[in-house]
Amino acid sequence: MNRVSKGIALALLSLAISACSSSPDKRLDVPKSSPESLYSQARTSMELGNYGKATRLLEALDSRYPFGAYKTQVQLDLIFAYYKQDDTANALANIDRFIRLNPTHKNVDYVYFMRGLVNMQADEYLFHDLLSIDRTDRDPTHSEDAFQDFSKLIKQFPNSKYASDAKQRMQSIKDRLARYSIHVAEYYIKMNAWSAAASRAQYVLESFSGTPSTEKALEIMAEAYGELGQKKLKDHVLMVMKANYPKNDLVN
Repeated sequence: MNRVSKGIALALLSLAISACSSSPDKRLDVPKSSPESLYSQARTSMELGNYGKATRLLEALDSRYPFGAYKTQVQLDLIFAYYKQDDTANALANIDRFIRLNPTHKNVDYVYFMRGLVNMQADEYLFHDLLSIDRTDRDPTHSEDAFQDFSKLIKQFPNSKYASDAKQRMQSIKDRLARYSIHVAEYYIKMNAWSAAASRAQYVLESFSGTPSTEKALEIMAEAYGELGQKKLKDHVLMVMKANYPKNDLVN
């Protein structure tokens, strides 16, 4: 996306946000109706992509008929609707409630998968994506939680149809967490905290091996050991770099 396109996208988004914040609240007043009617309306709204309306209908159905025939499906649909609206707090609250009340449900693997998706989504920021800004230096808590969610899914439900997707997403999260640790190590370098920088880079090698950040972690370790006067450790790192990254400037 070029700069002009990005600028237009941001301007339109800003206008949309402004319009939403300045317009009066037009929340749907859900009329009294049968559970069948409410659920039918909610499903239609979801199919049309109107997740705000679907959420209000599902919430009404959940509160008015908590023990009805649709109770479990309503909870599952609410999780998805909250996710589609970037409503992290309500999505996670409903996910945790579902797991607590239905630990052996046939779709509980889907709920664990959704927990991972919700946490991944919470770690994303639209403006950064539009401008191609790398913000892997921000707090990675939601990514760490997502990694644990997907890991739990794979361990508890290895044959789940969501397991393969979860594994791919875990690799993506590993890349993000590795870059975060590199940012931390680079901060330590700026502060001349060479021992801390080396330790953080070592953590990348131990916890996130195979990610694109591995080469940078070795570079940081070589620099840090050099500054600390640890010649043997630096030589060992350079030997590893030469074997794995022969084109790196530090070994040429």
